[in-house]
Amino acid sequence: MASTETDMVVPDEGELAADYLETLLDIADLDGDIEIELRQERTYVTVGSPETGDLDVLSSPDVVLALQDLTRLAVQQRTGEFARLVLDVGGSRDARAEELSKLVLVAIEKLEGGAQSAALPPMSSYERKLVHDLVSEQGFHSASEGEGRDRHTVITAAS
Repeated sequence: MASTETDMVVPDEGELAADYLETLLDIADLDGDIEIELRQERTYVTVGSPETGDLDVLSSPDVVLALQDLTRLAVQQRTGEFARLVLDVGGSRDARAEELSKLVLVAIEKLEGGAQSAALPPMSSYERKLVHDLVSEQGFHSASEGEGRDRHTVITAAS
């Protein structure tokens, strides 16, 4: 019996993302190990390398964000559904989380010095969520303002 399109099983978004990223790594002649993890109903795809520095060219925040967007589009093309996967290349997410933590601490110092509010630079929705969590942990309030690429976080004292 011939299988129909409705009989076919579509691989999950993590596997599709891994396939897409493996192809990109091959094209760029880079070695990388890909791990897939599901956390809180969101797929996390990590590209690492046992050789230090192999992925440096791909691990800057802007490049990771662009690769994440391309990977999401590739997955969406195959599944027909928006992919909310999160991509990490060479530990870039941890490095960026540390940078964001420092930004939050500087902003809080401004508030403690008498400023009414402190605005952070524009960032992705994932990064803004991390900032909101960090700000809340410090006992302050934060809100996102602006539209599109100008969307940023403003921190104020808790009311």
